[in-house]
Amino acid sequence: MNKKTLLRIFLAGVAAGVVGGLFGLWQFYGNAVRAEGDLYVSRKADYTALTDSLMPSLRHRAAFRLYAKRLNLENTFKPGHYALQRGMSVVDVVRMLKLGLQTPVRVTINHVRTPAQLAGKLARQLDADSVALLRALTDKEVAAGVGFDSLTLFSMFIPDTYEFYWTVSPENFVQRMRREYDRFWTPERDSLRKRSGLSRLEVMTLASIVYEETRKTDEMPRIAGVYVNRLRKGIPLQADPTIKYAMQDFALRRILYRHLKYPSPYNTYINKGLPPSPICMPGIPAIDAVLHFEKHDYLFFCARPTFDGYHNFARTLREHNANARAYSAELNRRKIK
Repeated sequence: MNKKTLLRIFLAGVAAGVVGGLFGLWQFYGNAVRAEGDLYVSRKADYTALTDSLMPSLRHRAAFRLYAKRLNLENTFKPGHYALQRGMSVVDVVRMLKLGLQTPVRVTINHVRTPAQLAGKLARQLDADSVALLRALTDKEVAAGVGFDSLTLFSMFIPDTYEFYWTVSPENFVQRMRREYDRFWTPERDSLRKRSGLSRLEVMTLASIVYEETRKTDEMPRIAGVYVNRLRKGIPLQADPTIKYAMQDFALRRILYRHLKYPSPYNTYINKGLPPSPICMPGIPAIDAVLHFEKHDYLFFCARPTFDGYHNFARTLREHNANARAYSAELNRRKIK
């Protein structure tokens, strides 16, 4: 075999080695993620569950296993929510999981009436079960740590959409919501609050009643004004939604006389003033409606018999009774019990 042949063979071997090396590098550093997607790794997940969830999204699986073994990923991966981006390499993915480079999730809280309902809603959006969440939402020490007690802690939550790490602990969730609460109560809102003579807790509690009375944002300040008038005159609020809350019967369609006697500190027919805590998580428009309550001399309101979501307002009991009779007659006509 002459020298030229040997040289060609040598160069071919070198070329093959270079190509093989480049191919090997591409396996580790090239495009490994097939398409964008979300990877959720629970605290309860083991390494097998992680790889079972991840592998369908990956090319170069052998390279992943090799690099993951080299970095001891099996014993060091972090739970969390990870955003898989098209074009990420094996190295990118392994390092992301090892370092816990999570992508936050958007968590929405609204339309709940009790801590248990809030816990259930959060459990569907975070890596925590409803039992652990409810424990944190009602725990005396957790509440005291953010300046509330276990009963009034529910008033701290402002409905909105927030970004959290999926693996946030229930206790850290509560602490973060305290910061959001402080952010919500701007100097401007606190100035308006002082106009009403109400504390923050009282504003949230009254807003919860207003929110349960109507979803018509343009009418909320007027309803808030009725309740402010009654509070100032020492007249029981006589708010029907507080009866539903006291009885924990939110499907109750018609409040009857026998319901008005239900014994509870939340029953505003037999107790003067506001209930001890909110009866729901009020929307921000309802909170701002209390802060911007309408000044007028109405003391009563009753749903319109047209069932359009609005109310008839009255200054005297005589006027109110006439409105109530018209509404009651329509309930009877529609056979609503």
